[in-house]
Amino acid sequence: MAVGARSGSGDPEDKRPGVGGGMANGTGDAGPPTVERESDGVTADTDGTHAADNAGGDDAGGSGSGGSSGGTKKGGKKQRSFWQELPMLIGIALILALIIKTFLVQAFSIPSNSMQDTLQTGDRVLVDKLTPWFGSTPDRGEVVVFNDPGGWLPEANVEENFVQTALSFIGLMPSANEKDLIKRVIAVGGDTVECKEGGKVRVNGKPLDESSYLFPGNTPCDDKPFGPVQVPKGKLWVMGDHRQDSLDSRYHQNQPGSGFVPESKVVGRAIVKAWPINRWGTLPVPATFDQKGIQSSGALNAAPAALGFAGAVPLALWRRKRLVAKDGKRAVEGRPKG
Repeated sequence: MAVGARSGSGDPEDKRPGVGGGMANGTGDAGPPTVERESDGVTADTDGTHAADNAGGDDAGGSGSGGSSGGTKKGGKKQRSFWQELPMLIGIALILALIIKTFLVQAFSIPSNSMQDTLQTGDRVLVDKLTPWFGSTPDRGEVVVFNDPGGWLPEANVEENFVQTALSFIGLMPSANEKDLIKRVIAVGGDTVECKEGGKVRVNGKPLDESSYLFPGNTPCDDKPFGPVQVPKGKLWVMGDHRQDSLDSRYHQNQPGSGFVPESKVVGRAIVKAWPINRWGTLPVPATFDQKGIQSSGALNAAPAALGFAGAVPLALWRRKRLVAKDGKRAVEGRPKG
């Protein structure tokens, strides 16, 4: 099941050359006067009878000749036909589809070029929606689908009939009013991110080597330098891989939210390019985000504390078990002998 994702362009504060991406529902995004970029839109046997014949037993007569009488009974259950069971099978399939789409994994289509060459227009990606239920939050370098934080996509209010609404609800077709976007997470809460004209994107002072995913011929940020920007806790700074054709966090700094994406708006992480077959592949985190020192001081301070707590719990349980065993042994040894 695929749910279309649309990309949208907000109202950037400057004009740039370029062309914006479309939306999964077929409507174009409103972009800057001379450029329109895709922001983050992402466009789910026959009837038979069973008979059994029973033979009757002989009845013993009285004093005379013995008579025998026999009978045959037809019994058994009539099986349901395929056509009778079909509605039930369809109902179960739809319920499973809804559960999978809501809690496990969902497919999104890519409607524009803002994530080239990582993702091409028409690609279908599978988005992991399960791990956020266990408290996982987006990390640097991940490609994520998120709901419009507000003002990133143009307002859309397309009337849908009952069938379209029902199918989009269970994820079997994209909704015309879907407002989801897709981008790469560059910085997370607590990070400082910046990019000067002619330079590289820097996260907490560390330059990123973006050659593995940046669109060929693009610069990291020459079209829209920014920063330094401090990312608030619980927020994300996102950018498209096709920098010169992406209305990302840089272009929404003067709007409500200051260009940051709340973690609560994230639908899930895009993990696999599923379609077309010849473009199948995973979407791993680029190695540059694993470089030493890129973590913010807040993250560095939190990690040892979390690891320490994780190690202390089993140690405390082991110590408690040992003390209980010792007390039990002393109690046995202290009993008077009979």
